[in-house]
Amino acid sequence: MVTPLSAWTWENLGAYKYLLYGPLVAQAVYTVIIDGESKGKSYFWGLHLLILWTIRYFIFSLSSSLANMLFINHGRRINHEGVDFKQIDLEWDWDNFLILQALMASIAYYTFPSLQGLPLWNTGGLITALVLHMGVSEPLYYWIHRCTHAQQALFRDYHSLHHGSPVPQPSTAGNATFLEHLILTAVMGVPMLGPCLLLKNGSLGLIYCYITTFDSLRCLGHCNIEVIPHQLFQAFPFLRHLIYTPTYHSLHHTEMNTNFCLFMPLYDAVGNTLNARSWLLHKQISSKSGCHEERAPDLVFLAHVVDFSSSMHAPFVWRSFASKPFTVRFFQIPCLPFAFGMMLAMWAWGKTFTNSFYNFRGRLHHTWVVPRFGFQYFLQFAAEGINQQIEEAILKADRLGVKVVSLAALNKVGNEVLLTGATSKLGRAIALYLCRKRVRVLMLTQSVERFQEVQKEAPLDCQGYLVQVTKYQSARNCKASHFFPSKSTGCPLKQTWIIGKLTAPEEQNWAPAGTHFHQFVVPPIAPFRKDCTYGGLAGMRLPADVEGLGCCEYTMDRGVVHACHAGGVVHLLEGWTHHEVGPVDIDRIDLVWEVAIRHGLRPVSG
Repeated sequence: MVTPLSAWTWENLGAYKYLLYGPLVAQAVYTVIIDGESKGKSYFWGLHLLILWTIRYFIFSLSSSLANMLFINHGRRINHEGVDFKQIDLEWDWDNFLILQALMASIAYYTFPSLQGLPLWNTGGLITALVLHMGVSEPLYYWIHRCTHAQQALFRDYHSLHHGSPVPQPSTAGNATFLEHLILTAVMGVPMLGPCLLLKNGSLGLIYCYITTFDSLRCLGHCNIEVIPHQLFQAFPFLRHLIYTPTYHSLHHTEMNTNFCLFMPLYDAVGNTLNARSWLLHKQISSKSGCHEERAPDLVFLAHVVDFSSSMHAPFVWRSFASKPFTVRFFQIPCLPFAFGMMLAMWAWGKTFTNSFYNFRGRLHHTWVVPRFGFQYFLQFAAEGINQQIEEAILKADRLGVKVVSLAALNKVGNEVLLTGATSKLGRAIALYLCRKRVRVLMLTQSVERFQEVQKEAPLDCQGYLVQVTKYQSARNCKASHFFPSKSTGCPLKQTWIIGKLTAPEEQNWAPAGTHFHQFVVPPIAPFRKDCTYGGLAGMRLPADVEGLGCCEYTMDRGVVHACHAGGVVHLLEGWTHHEVGPVDIDRIDLVWEVAIRHGLRPVSG
């Protein structure tokens, strides 16, 4: 049975919960268009609440983005664990409290007439609110918070939800039960309602300032990166009792019987609950900010941006969006101009950056991103810059002592990516592997020299299985491949095309009906032909003991990584420490597959 007031009334509505803002939208529209001409600005209370909701959502979202920008947080992180899928799902509805407080503010507006007709600004009201916050809200919150930890039943039934997140994040601040947020709303209400109801010196400016400051400080305490310099407290020692730090509150999440305050450690000092390590730990972490002394990764998967829409599929853009397999969503459309601007900025000034990380069996795995979009890999004049970025990333990994660097699909290509075999790094490996399996490979390439280079690498008795073609139509009449049987029937497919290059619809038209398109091109080609089948990108599912994995690789499911990434994982586990992992060693391909299975990785059909 659910504990009273622990669940949210609208928790089963999903995204439809935002319809609860409907009355506010209706009131705002009505007041602005019909009934607001003769009234002051404070009578547009519905509009003000919607503006406040937008500002507050932006504060939490921006804080989450900054907290997950690993490339600017070197040495600043407090808890070095990763945010995994379990925590992301637990905090999925972190913004429930914004709906609750908007509804309670609406009730307060109609309950207290003094809230109607508030002026835009009153300095006296701001001073009153500050006094009420320090003298009432802070000790009240401290006492209630301490009680929720002291009483086992209260902690189990209510407060444990908040502490269920192992790594503090801005969204963790909003992840609490209905009762807790009712109490927090009352705590927030005292400094805002006091000036308005008692001293009559409240104002709209006071409400905006207090709420945005309150939210900003809550995000600060849960951001898991230390941003307050310790020199500030050395110059002004009294400040350490007036404002907490991210390190201070993180200690509460690891040592839960200390540091209970809202924002002011003064009350922990008075209540004898101040963690003795608070200031020393803050100084240690603050002193290391930006010095790149964090643990070096054991493996680096060097990825790249696919396209404009998928560029938003990153933990530091939308963490929840990145935790699901990528699909295009309607809310991305207004952001496309910004994505285009970021592409230009990265092209001009970008350097390879850290996107995400996870731990696997004691080894730290990083994903670094080359600041280039997929289409740029097919621009001849951009090749030199891309190769330089990749080279610099590999040299950096070497300096850091990285054991394995695994390259994503397009980071393996040269100047050409071709169909059915190809002369690219990955295409060459596929062609050589298949010819050894006695599969006849039609290699679509205009370069006789490149084709002959690949053909010479094959054993003499296999070279006849590699055939150069220069046009798509040359493959119209090739025989069905028994090496790639149909997944549904087990029978040979009419034809198999292995796609390693963006293939236009008119080029796909040369394939006969029933053709299956295997792909190693990123992004995958559009499924234009309804009478053909299209495979996805090859991947492998990581074992369950992976830690801190909280984002999906492009269209892959949770816990699934691309085959080139999985190859790097296998090389690291086996102690193969060459600095470029990919299917180059043809004799090792079957071995890598067997070793991956042995280590618990499972293939995912594409």
